[in-house]
Amino acid sequence: MMKRCIAYIDGGSRGNPGVAGYGVAIQAEDGEPLASLSEGLGTRTNNFAEYSALVAALEYGQAHGYEGMRIFADSELLVRQINGLYKVKSVDLKPLYDHAQGLISRLRSFSIQHVPREQNREADRLANLAMDGASVSPVSKTLSSSVTVVAAVYRGGCFHPLEALDLPENSRCSLTVRQEGTDE
Repeated sequence: MMKRCIAYIDGGSRGNPGVAGYGVAIQAEDGEPLASLSEGLGTRTNNFAEYSALVAALEYGQAHGYEGMRIFADSELLVRQINGLYKVKSVDLKPLYDHAQGLISRLRSFSIQHVPREQNREADRLANLAMDGASVSPVSKTLSSSVTVVAAVYRGGCFHPLEALDLPENSRCSLTVRQEGTDE
């Protein structure tokens, strides 16, 4: 049986170009939440943010062994470009488009469909959090916690652990980043 997931994606820019960010809500086929992704992108266009959300969803799918993905987006332009109905003319979007198409080509099953904004609320909320500079899951200062040091690679806007972690699904973690070769 093919391992598949569903992703709702959204990107936004306040000013276009302006402060930009994306949000991605990933679910199992039965609707159970799997992951929430968001990232601020600095000063970018709305379309750049939409494509960044698509790439983040596809990279998540590939990193987690999904062979099939259904993507829902409220950007008609993005959906029509990915489906081959419109050409990508923007020099800023072409590299993201090409990267997305490369990731899509590795999947056994892929679809992308336009949905009204009302059906994309969680991805929109995550994109707005990214634009606001907020984290997806705020950490309470009174949490009791254990410390585990994990080596990871940062790629495509996500941290990928270099070893398996024994954590329950949807665990909330705090992250301290130290680059190799620094004294900090």
